[in-house]
Amino acid sequence: MAPSPHRVLMTGPTGRIGRVLRANMAGRYEVLRLGDRVPMGDAGPNEELCTMDLHDPVSLDRACEGIDTIVHLGGQAIETDWDTILQTNIAGGYNLFDAARRQKVKRVIFTSSHHAIGFYRRDQVIGNDVPPRPDSRYGLSKAFGEAMGRYYADKFGMQVACIRVGVCRTKPEDVRHLSIWISEGDMTHLIQCCIEAPAYHYLMLYGISANTRFFWKNPDAEKIGYQPKDNAENYAAELLARAKPEGPVSAAFQGGYYCPPEFTGDISKID
Repeated sequence: MAPSPHRVLMTGPTGRIGRVLRANMAGRYEVLRLGDRVPMGDAGPNEELCTMDLHDPVSLDRACEGIDTIVHLGGQAIETDWDTILQTNIAGGYNLFDAARRQKVKRVIFTSSHHAIGFYRRDQVIGNDVPPRPDSRYGLSKAFGEAMGRYYADKFGMQVACIRVGVCRTKPEDVRHLSIWISEGDMTHLIQCCIEAPAYHYLMLYGISANTRFFWKNPDAEKIGYQPKDNAENYAAELLARAKPEGPVSAAFQGGYYCPPEFTGDISKID
């Protein structure tokens, strides 16, 4: 079968999700350009390797040249100090979106995080239209990225899909994951749907498998044909049998262990 006629730039190919996508999408597209500032190994079928840095607009222009779709996985992937978050995720994310605009890239897929809505309670089922409630500096940067995606879609006509990823692992690893897990196969399928779907304006998606205990409704998934196959419930008995107690703040909220650090609020007032 001939490769799909898409020219894709994937940032952050050396990260956890990037490695999975690179392996699973090998040879699928006319060009899969991998952009990072660290070594990426040897180029595989239809791959191009491109050294780039989110702080260097010249390298970003070069990475985006001739590309029709960007899958943005790069940046700071966990909670850390504010200056790192500010420079890497917020300023770096802006630099990437603006390079995409300059190079006339049609579509950007931004991997956000459930930590952008981490202070919703676990007994709530929410949709994709709720206001952000970030649980951390990292979550705050992802909420900014979602808003930036909306800005570039509305202002410049870019097609943007934001994905609030739950947790992508080979299998779920704790009880909270029963609600937020996305399998590696479903994650690949979701990204492929975002790349290959007919034209859209702005999508807000949740990166989850077909979990029985879901926290999130995912109405935009149907628009692009995303049909997850896996369910964390298959691991429920094992996870519940070895579950460890959580602290009151972590246990209350969807963001889990990202919520307690530095917390001085009142749980009862967070509805």
